[in-house]
Amino acid sequence: MAITDQERAEKSAEAMWASDDASKWFGMSLDAVGPGTATMSLTVRDCQTNGHDICHGGVIFALADSAFAFACNSYNKVTVAQSNSITFAAPARTGDRLVAEAREVVRSGRSGTWDVTVTNQDGTVIALFRGLARTVSGTLFSEE
Repeated sequence: MAITDQERAEKSAEAMWASDDASKWFGMSLDAVGPGTATMSLTVRDCQTNGHDICHGGVIFALADSAFAFACNSYNKVTVAQSNSITFAAPARTGDRLVAEAREVVRSGRSGTWDVTVTNQDGTVIALFRGLARTVSGTLFSEE
């Protein structure tokens, strides 16, 4: 029996999350996933701030990159980042709850583009991220 696109996205995310030690180490949670989409979040901790007492850009990038990864792997095809860019729009501080929402822009053949918006608990845009992905060989789980 065939599975739905939503079930495929959920099973793909479950398979990835099982071995995604980096996202867990950062304190991220996977809040939602669907075909071509994913939402992840984290609460900024003191140990994630830089010398300006704001959230380190690498933490914000990691959050956006993880949401991107779950979104572009939601089709049960192993997909990796080809290139990424980020624009920081506002600072995040200790205690802020950051949410990264990834959505597919276009997918053609083995290549695709995803946009990720990172906001805080007030809806302020913290960063805008664009990821280009490339599908490689393999699947995350067997559909047989």
